[in-house]
Amino acid sequence: MTAADRVRRTAEADALCQAAYASCEGPDTGTALVAVGGYGRGELAPWSDLDVVLVSNDDVRPGELAERIWYPLWDSGSKVDHSVRTHSEVLAAAEGDLRVALGMLDLRHLAGDPNLTLRLRTTMLAHWRRQARERLPELHRMVRSRHELIGELAHVSVPDLKEAEGGLRDATALKALVATWLVDVPHVALESSRLALLDVRDHVHDLAGRATDRVAPELWDELAVRLEVPDARAAQVHVREIGRRITHLSRLTWRRVEHVLATPAGRRGPRRPPMVPVAEGVALSNGEVVLDRGARPADDPLLLLRATAAAAENDAVLAPATAARLAREAAPLPDPWPAEARRLLVRLLAAGPGLLGTWETLEETGALDLLLPEWERIRLLPHASPIHRFTVDRHVVETCVEAAALIREVSRPDVLMVAALLHDIGKGSLTEHSVAGEPIARVVAVRMGFEPEAVDLVATLVRWHLLLAETATTRDPDDPATIEAVVSRIGTAEALDLLTVLSEADARAASPKAWSAWRAGLVKDLARRARAALGAGHRLPPVTHEHVDLPPEVRAGGTSIVVDPTGDGARVSVLAPDRVGLLADLAATFALERVGVRAARAWSQDGCGISVWEVADDHVQAALLRNRLDAIVEGRVDPAARLAPRDAGGLPPAVEVRPEASEQATVIEVRASDRPGVVHLVCAALARLDLAVRSAHVATLGPQAVDVFYVQEPAAGALTDGRAAEAAHAVRAALTAGQP
Repeated sequence: MTAADRVRRTAEADALCQAAYASCEGPDTGTALVAVGGYGRGELAPWSDLDVVLVSNDDVRPGELAERIWYPLWDSGSKVDHSVRTHSEVLAAAEGDLRVALGMLDLRHLAGDPNLTLRLRTTMLAHWRRQARERLPELHRMVRSRHELIGELAHVSVPDLKEAEGGLRDATALKALVATWLVDVPHVALESSRLALLDVRDHVHDLAGRATDRVAPELWDELAVRLEVPDARAAQVHVREIGRRITHLSRLTWRRVEHVLATPAGRRGPRRPPMVPVAEGVALSNGEVVLDRGARPADDPLLLLRATAAAAENDAVLAPATAARLAREAAPLPDPWPAEARRLLVRLLAAGPGLLGTWETLEETGALDLLLPEWERIRLLPHASPIHRFTVDRHVVETCVEAAALIREVSRPDVLMVAALLHDIGKGSLTEHSVAGEPIARVVAVRMGFEPEAVDLVATLVRWHLLLAETATTRDPDDPATIEAVVSRIGTAEALDLLTVLSEADARAASPKAWSAWRAGLVKDLARRARAALGAGHRLPPVTHEHVDLPPEVRAGGTSIVVDPTGDGARVSVLAPDRVGLLADLAATFALERVGVRAARAWSQDGCGISVWEVADDHVQAALLRNRLDAIVEGRVDPAARLAPRDAGGLPPAVEVRPEASEQATVIEVRASDRPGVVHLVCAALARLDLAVRSAHVATLGPQAVDVFYVQEPAAGALTDGRAAEAAHAVRAALTAGQP
């Protein structure tokens, strides 16, 4: 079953239609028989219908021809989808029904008046191009609706070669988009994929002995023989790769269509599209993330991660040409990865829905091999369980998307996101996949540069990611042995919190049935009981600090700022007379100077406020920081207006009072999206309540800031319950857009 077979079938059908037209003495002028749709494109499968239209000029009535021409076709045993219309009626039908308009874009002359066919084809194309801006939104809605109903060819358990996302109907829609002249599609990639999928459909028709576009499970073995691949798994990979490629081209093209439609018709843009920097070496141009001018992939091993994180977080297209160039030219990441590389990967994984398109581009361009060569183990691997909607690789990405919505519930979002990425990495092995996956996950986590404790956490989560779901649904929660089965394997409350969230994300990504209200209740009840047995809460950072020799200028009431480069950033030490609001002013200083803070510690000693800030900028200058701080303290700069929270979007901040964490102070834990000004907003809110921050531990883990503040009344130690609640409310309001 090849393109030559389709040419032969089309020629035979053409001859049949021409003979029928001649046998009925069809006229040579004023009337024509045309093929439309798949038949018009010459893509007849063994059991395809013949889509034909008898067209006439408006002043011609085909009379008996319209009644008699179909009989010879029916008598031949062919299935015919036919209609009779005048030239004007064809245009009206296309105006009223988008499906008719799309079918008419592929009309081809069969018999009768060729000039009428040419005029009709020319008119249909002209109308399509003229009305494209009005019709494409409707086409996009129709395409999305079909995708939601059928699913993706690359990932559904029983793929539909025509209707699924990435199927033949999408390939046809892409050709229609090209016909508008508004956008272009990589022609070679689209055409080769479309022809390969047509070959598969021909085999499926022939094997099934009927017209069907769905590949039933029992067909894969025979299809493997037809496709000359080793086995059913290889046949699935072959077909799903084609679907994934068409899906990738379709999503990319529709994003470009959206960009075109957002630009008013007739407005000419600049000859060279503007480039808006979004990260070092990375810019946004025409809605796509590209390399900034002057970027040198061979000298910057982090450039690929910065580009992917920027694309996913901005829900923008990672330009395929950019990804392909990075795949070829990017400097390899060191082993182990630097902390910044790990942070960028976590930001990518935690970007939410924006991750999906970016990840697909990484796969299609081969750039993913630079970051995670182990991905090949699960690429397009079908799930054995019918409860899963996707193949293993897509399920893993969906798990990351689900986990991203839950990161406020854990103290180590970096561990959560990497565990979500690796939780099924052992699938396809002969042994139990969680057992096989644990050592693989451990190797990957070490390569990514996690500290030993975090490596153990990732490995534990991968090994036991099914523990809560399986135990909750098969064991008696009132039996102490049930709780012991969980506690003995997980070990800490922090690991249990991570496992609880991973269990939910894994189930939600599988299918709605996998996380029903009943199942969710069982899992969360088991987790609550296990947490009580382990002791509530995760570990907080210690409150001990090193003693610092205060320089004379600080003892005299001055301020000292010292910058020490660290290779991939700098450590900034600030000593100043302690006061309420000092930490807020320092945090504002860094934010207004656009210096990214990775971590910070602050404490008091002998009436002096001491803080150490780990920053991403290795060119930060102490003099500039001092000038900015002086301007804030003297009231010449108001940081409140410039660092106000953005409009509400994404996850809300989580603010929790931890009464068990300290006897001398009230501990407030804040988890919020990492962005400039978070520490300032928190500390300023506390300062407005005349509360002193006696110790602070600020950390950035992927996309989330996890900050812990030890708060006291200026002269009275820990806060009362009422004051603690007031402080938590003030912090929450300060971090939430639209609130004072």
